[in-house]
Amino acid sequence: MDLKRLLPVLLFLQFGFFFFVSFSSANLVFQVHHKFAGRERQLSAYKAHDVNRHRRFLSAVEIPLGGNGVPVEAGLYYTKIGLGTPPNDYYVQVDTGSDTLWVNCQGCTKCPTKSDLGVKLSLFEPDKSSTATRVSCADDFCISTFSRMIDGCKKEFPCQYSITYGDGSVTSGFYIRDNVQLDQVTGNLQTGTLNGSIVFGCGSEQSGQLGTSSEALDGIIGFGQANSSMFSQLADAGKVKRVFSHCLDSVKGGGIFAIGQVVSPKVATTPLIPNQPHYNVGLKDVEVGNEILDLPSDIFDTGDRKGTIIDSGTTLAYVPSAVFEPMMAKIMARQPGLKTHIVEEQFTCFQYNGNVDDGFPVVKFHFEDNLNLAVHPHDYLFSIRVKFLSSGKSSFFSDE
Repeated sequence: MDLKRLLPVLLFLQFGFFFFVSFSSANLVFQVHHKFAGRERQLSAYKAHDVNRHRRFLSAVEIPLGGNGVPVEAGLYYTKIGLGTPPNDYYVQVDTGSDTLWVNCQGCTKCPTKSDLGVKLSLFEPDKSSTATRVSCADDFCISTFSRMIDGCKKEFPCQYSITYGDGSVTSGFYIRDNVQLDQVTGNLQTGTLNGSIVFGCGSEQSGQLGTSSEALDGIIGFGQANSSMFSQLADAGKVKRVFSHCLDSVKGGGIFAIGQVVSPKVATTPLIPNQPHYNVGLKDVEVGNEILDLPSDIFDTGDRKGTIIDSGTTLAYVPSAVFEPMMAKIMARQPGLKTHIVEEQFTCFQYNGNVDDGFPVVKFHFEDNLNLAVHPHDYLFSIRVKFLSSGKSSFFSDE
């Protein structure tokens, strides 16, 4: 499937579209930080990030994309969690495209020691946690994760893991069962502490780019659907409901992830498509300026290598050419006199001096169960400063 850039529409949503104020007492919250927070918005940087992300994230659906697939460059949000007894803090990428929570451990080979993200990296030390135990290959968790008993397993052998990313980088180690400490909403916008016992990966060896990136963190927390994810483990233990949501700041970056049912205010939701490798939703129609686009009837079908993937780690939104081209034609029809330019050999730009919300139409995405997402022009048009010298004058353009 040929993918084309849609514009910076932010679709950072799972289990429906949630914007909330208060929660039930079962909710856990993660304060998350955006990798690009505090930086000037550069569309080329967002696009480069997404190329890397999709190389890794979409490998299971066989969509050909470029990029190096470096895993540490594919994360967009990161958060802090407490592990062990007594708990120590670790900074991990928040990733809805994977399942395993893993952190680098003491004695790790080629693990990163510093990061340009302004966080202090730490190695998890199982021997210093009074509640840490190694998971045996005969443990129910290990058997369930690998769907069988590992060949040659003996009770004293550890349950090992190995994850290979798109660039060939590998993280490997063994599973640990220990306490995780998280923030729990207690009411009146206050939080307390919730402790739960989970199984997570203890990284003992890194290879490739995992230990060298300037954006390195202590590990990755996967919010995937597998039973091995921290999210599923906490739900199976009755600690939380099997629902999570985002409330993210698209201007300054950061925000929160929340696990548990939203109580207030009332929210609209759309169901997830079952039995998919990623979080998929049913996109039904695209509307531009109160007019539904005439699209092929099967363009949004779900199934094998089809459907609409929702991903917290992607900055922009992407649609097939069959959607992108008629949508852009409708948008640009509002300003037929604009002259477009190609910037950085990839972005179509134009000069516009007015208020974009007055000059361009609202785009609406219609999902199953009558859930509609309205995207205003200031959300999908990127304003950039590009200097062109012509007859001694400078011009500045807005990128589509």
